[in-house]
Amino acid sequence: MRVALVHDWLTGMRGGEKVLEAIAGIYPKAEIFTLLHVKGSVSPLIESRTIRTSFVQHLPASGRLYRHYLPLFPMAIEQFDLGEYDLVISSSHCAAKAVLPQGQARHVSYCHSPMRYAWDQFDEYFGARRTGALGEALYRPVMAWLARWDASTASRVHRFAANSRFVASRILRYYGRQATVVYPPVDTEFYHPDGTSPGESFLVVSALVPYKRVDLAIAACRRAGAPLRIVGIGPDRERLEREAGGDVTFLGQLTDEEIRQEYRHAKAVILPGAEDFGIVPVEAQACGTPVVARALGGALESVVDGDTGVFFAESSAHSLAEALERLGGMRFDARRLRDNALRFSRARFAGAFHALIEESVAQPPHARW
Repeated sequence: MRVALVHDWLTGMRGGEKVLEAIAGIYPKAEIFTLLHVKGSVSPLIESRTIRTSFVQHLPASGRLYRHYLPLFPMAIEQFDLGEYDLVISSSHCAAKAVLPQGQARHVSYCHSPMRYAWDQFDEYFGARRTGALGEALYRPVMAWLARWDASTASRVHRFAANSRFVASRILRYYGRQATVVYPPVDTEFYHPDGTSPGESFLVVSALVPYKRVDLAIAACRRAGAPLRIVGIGPDRERLEREAGGDVTFLGQLTDEEIRQEYRHAKAVILPGAEDFGIVPVEAQACGTPVVARALGGALESVVDGDTGVFFAESSAHSLAEALERLGGMRFDARRLRDNALRFSRARFAGAFHALIEESVAQPPHARW
């Protein structure tokens, strides 16, 4: 059976790319299709595969400005020729799930999220506060068109897998389709405690993009009088640095080993926005570090309030600061934190995902469920 893996873009090793890496490990001969690939930006396992890119690869400064080419993604993803493959697996948070399988090929889509900016997070990305009144007026019809296209192409998928119950509910709402929840893999062997005593700084590990709400963590730590360390890069860094005070340290992009040490030294990891699933909280717990998270989204499925972390109810600096203060009066058991994280190990993902694929391939080629 010839297998094609389709991923939106390869520009760094974030949560979606770690899922792709795990799937590629299950199918060692699979070829990868992606809108664009910045060479050397992903893991050696992914880099070692045959990687086929779209015409977006050849657009000016695509590795840096690819988000500006978003309206071209539908055309680009539909031009991939998958005629020689029996199984297509898409790893999608944008356009990958709209790839066109051919003949009797089955298409299983692992959906990290329906297209956020086209559905319920337009204001976070393209609202007047971020792009100005003119920018919002220009982007709104484009995103409305993308939302219609996104919904209409859901029929190209034979079966959806979702990375959380939260995302499964969004798939049902926007695509009208059921999805099987398969939690993403976390390298719980690599992320583990080493006996390090936690420090006094809180930690954020995140892409610096609007919906991650890193600005909320900065404001809350200022209210709480607590130092904050931020790992990650992204287009919001300049704005966030202007908002931050002297107790905020921007560390940029770190190696996995360096991030592991940051987890181990942190008082707690802050998840300030609503995540579709959120691999960072699980990595932190695997290292024996508690999590402070918004009581919404995937964190409700990976963090146990009062046991492995603390939730805050409202998307406000006040609510998050109160949660930071509550956490200061609590004690956490590193073994309990790690045991909770082991529910999301790579081995569990591989077993569950392989079983889902085998079940899907056994169904008639016209079946959609």
